[in-house]
Amino acid sequence: MKALILSGGKGTRLRPITHTSAKQLLPVANKPILFYAIEAIRDSGIRDIGIIVGDTAEEVRNAVSDGRRFGVEVTYIQQDEPLGLAHAVLIARDFLKDEPFVMYLGDNLIKGGITGLVEQFKQQSPNSQILLAHVRNPSQFGVAELRDSQVVRLEEKPASPKSDLALVGVYMFDKNIHAAVRAIRPSKRGELEITDAIQWLIDNDLRVLPHIVTGWWKDTGRLEDMLEANRMMLDTYETDVRGDVDEHSRVEFKVVVEKGAVVRHSTIRGPAAIGSGAKIINSYIGPFTSISSDTQIINSEIEHSIILENCLIEDVGIKIEDSLVGRNAEVKRLNEKPRVYRLLLGDNSKVGLP
Repeated sequence: MKALILSGGKGTRLRPITHTSAKQLLPVANKPILFYAIEAIRDSGIRDIGIIVGDTAEEVRNAVSDGRRFGVEVTYIQQDEPLGLAHAVLIARDFLKDEPFVMYLGDNLIKGGITGLVEQFKQQSPNSQILLAHVRNPSQFGVAELRDSQVVRLEEKPASPKSDLALVGVYMFDKNIHAAVRAIRPSKRGELEITDAIQWLIDNDLRVLPHIVTGWWKDTGRLEDMLEANRMMLDTYETDVRGDVDEHSRVEFKVVVEKGAVVRHSTIRGPAAIGSGAKIINSYIGPFTSISSDTQIINSEIEHSIILENCLIEDVGIKIEDSLVGRNAEVKRLNEKPRVYRLLLGDNSKVGLP
């Protein structure tokens, strides 16, 4: 059995950070989202993984390499334009051959992994199996309608949903999916939709089974979803302090301080993670915050936020909350006259000022 991870999307809802970085490599609890997908696939027993890449192919290759450090073998498949999930299957035909496979959207997080899904697929041998979850707002998702424990209809963002079961972003297929993706036509938005391909399987009397998520899952395509995923993952951690924390500092409840990090005259209240090489000086790091490697927090307070690598946050006079700060960013108070806000912001930036 093989796996296909989709890591070629543009991440428009997380701009400006995704103007310069692959959205699948943004960190949740100081680990790139894509790494969680690779580990979940490996833990299910699958070792042969194809990764669909697009404009950020070089960045993904540099981060994952040949996959050896994860215990898998990785093949990269270039998708020149984001023409849909079914198009990704179409261009991966030479890699997939006629083997059954799992398709995993690389910006999804699923607590508990996919081992149960893979085992059920092996035992019941359907033509397809789709991961579903109960949601409060099904009209914002692809929705599945079930009958006699089988999927009978899929509808993308329906105005009047027939159920509250949303497609999570993980799919199992046998070789029949290749005929399906060749048979369908582009949707109104010009993409080959995987929901249309699965519906083709259903319409041609092939068996599509559901697998209901029992834990939590997140599509991390928006800031609020990134922050919630960060919160959920940090909450699974246990305290592990390997860095240099002085006697004037306090570390409280589920805090990870990686080797090489320095904490001086500060309070870190978990769940929280401090990356290697980070410096926390005379500051407060509150719950559900991850500080990436080589970032400096000086005379500042941060809570429920994700701060990426090589940032400097210094002398900020009010607590930073609910924020995602990109790599190499600086946020600092200037003691100059006149007092002004001085900003350098990319497209689609958002700033909230007191």
